[in-house]
Amino acid sequence: MENTTEHIKCLIIGSGPAGYTAAIYAARANMQPVMYQGLQPGGQLTITNDVENFPGYPKGVMGPEMMEDLKAQAERFGTDIRYGLATSVDFSGHPHRVTIDEKTTLTADTVIIATGASAKWLGIESEARLNGSGVSACAVCDGFFYRGKDVAIVGAGDTAAEEATYLSNLCNKVYMLVRKGEMRASKIMQKRVLDNPKIEVLFNTTTDEILGQHAVEGVRVKNILTHETREIAIEGFFVAIGHEPNSAIFREYLHHDEQGYIKTLPGTSKTNVDGVFACGDVQDFVYRQAVTAAGTGCMAALDAERYLAALGVH
Repeated sequence: MENTTEHIKCLIIGSGPAGYTAAIYAARANMQPVMYQGLQPGGQLTITNDVENFPGYPKGVMGPEMMEDLKAQAERFGTDIRYGLATSVDFSGHPHRVTIDEKTTLTADTVIIATGASAKWLGIESEARLNGSGVSACAVCDGFFYRGKDVAIVGAGDTAAEEATYLSNLCNKVYMLVRKGEMRASKIMQKRVLDNPKIEVLFNTTTDEILGQHAVEGVRVKNILTHETREIAIEGFFVAIGHEPNSAIFREYLHHDEQGYIKTLPGTSKTNVDGVFACGDVQDFVYRQAVTAAGTGCMAALDAERYLAALGVH
């Protein structure tokens, strides 16, 4: 049976750089934010070892440590951070209704969605085991660690082509593993990849196994036409087969693109529903960086504060 227990002025769904930044700003604005962290408290950075491109950490920082810092800062200003997963919503009226763990329904004047996006993986054991030890789903985040080294990247679309090109500026050699006999990327991106002497595209190729016990040492690939396998010595393995925005429970009410990313009014965090705001990777399919997520978290809190002020909610 549904159990409505409390009304919240500002409810933040999801954590990570976007959610925690929104919480910091909302708490400082006396919006008494309540955050439900979701399935992965701290978001994707909790499975990232070294973060060297976030401002304020001149020596770099471990991803989980950075998320703990952001969490502590949000709590310092009074954010009520709770474990729990938003399992359904009703944005058809005001106040908004959000159900947590399929049993507790809250009402909220404003809702900030910061549920992020999950990288799509190949699903092999070695990929999961070596995640963070040479396996990555973000070349822009982690490519720096492989300067002058040989790496491989899996994917065939524009993102994979862009990341392969990015890696070629840092790495000695980039092997691009494409499952089919052609790439899905736009013609101009295909040309950039194929004309790049540091990128070797292996068509009709799948990943059989990532090699290495404690760190990536190579990859065994298989040609799907000849069924032949070969081992390639690499130190970094990048997966670029797409991301899945964590937006399913909101799609009945919020406008989204064909991939499921929540649409926001350009230059704002506003969705098509008054009082509901989206920030971070759940609405950003272009940049997907911690610093840009944090920036949109700030925007969401400020937009929510102005919305409450216009309503006369104090």
